[in-house]
Amino acid sequence: MAMILVATLVALLAVLAVGVLAVVRKPADGRQFVRWSGLAITALVAAALAPLTIEDSGSAAFFLLGVPVVAAALPLLAQRFAGRTGLVDLLAGSVIGGWGLLLALGGLGVAFLPSALLFVANAAQALVPDRRPPVDPRPTA
Repeated sequence: MAMILVATLVALLAVLAVGVLAVVRKPADGRQFVRWSGLAITALVAAALAPLTIEDSGSAAFFLLGVPVVAAALPLLAQRFAGRTGLVDLLAGSVIGGWGLLLALGGLGVAFLPSALLFVANAAQALVPDRRPPVDPRPTA
């Protein structure tokens, strides 16, 4: 149980760090940065929880931990194709979040919820239109 708590706290801190870096550094393609970070966080959580899950569930652990990792990889695959990748981000966040809640009944899935929030936030940024007025290039002085 302590390993699950540590993995959850580390994942939460990593998601907060990604958010701060995305706001402060403003990478050229911030959405791609968030997708790669979400995949890395999800994969590291799965790797950290693998020994505990294998001990408890045996070979089913690959399925239990693999679903969130595959869902986190889908937005990276979708960005290769033209279209609305925000919907794929939302789908990935929903799958990871739903799977995390399903596994949370045993305590394991709580660690996946921070990365689900990261994908949902990325989808919200993509799907909500920007209502800010355009920047006037003329000097104001």
